[in-house]
Amino acid sequence: LPVLSELLLTDLFKVQSVFSHLVASEDPKQDDFTQKQLQLFTEFADKISALVPYGFLRHISNTSGISRHPQLQLDMVRLGIGMYGIDDNLKGLQEVSTLRSTVAQIKKVAKGESVGYGHKGILEKNTTIATIRIGYADGYPRNLSYGIGKVWVNGVIAPVIGTVCMDMTMIDVTEIPEAREGDEVVVFGEGPPVQDLAAALQTIPYEVFTGISERVKRVYWQE
Repeated sequence: LPVLSELLLTDLFKVQSVFSHLVASEDPKQDDFTQKQLQLFTEFADKISALVPYGFLRHISNTSGISRHPQLQLDMVRLGIGMYGIDDNLKGLQEVSTLRSTVAQIKKVAKGESVGYGHKGILEKNTTIATIRIGYADGYPRNLSYGIGKVWVNGVIAPVIGTVCMDMTMIDVTEIPEAREGDEVVVFGEGPPVQDLAAALQTIPYEVFTGISERVKRVYWQE
């Protein structure tokens, strides 16, 4: 370990902690690999401990490691996405972030008409369409077009109709007759969980969170 050799020759630096990162702690099929990671980490940490005349912190566990591998907690843990209330194995967590929009316009559109770019959102029946103030420039991807994406209006799920636009998205509110212009729309959080949106996009909540653009207003609450 050349780095340690250099550390032993100077008093300018001191080892404060030794850590690694679990790459598949959420996956039961990868538990053998996770144990191998722990084994290798322990071996190297022990080598370092044998060379320096003081103690240091050891840590390797992330959110899924905390919930699925309690034996890996060592001296400390690093709760990542769990701080946002996201982990399928940690019960009782509360999702702390909600992405909201509002209804900009409501129109009744006849059967056979199209909604959105590309003339692909052809209506199979007379439909009540709400335009909401969110689009792919805000971090609501075009991959959610044509019913793949779903939002929450007045406690009822409403599917996306047509193509998600840059600044706007159209949804079907035919089954929500009480919907009005100005009503709140929940994209994820207090309604559909972010995991559902991630699943629709065939990705993970991390990408959804980090994809919300800077132009989306952030409001922080503190107790």
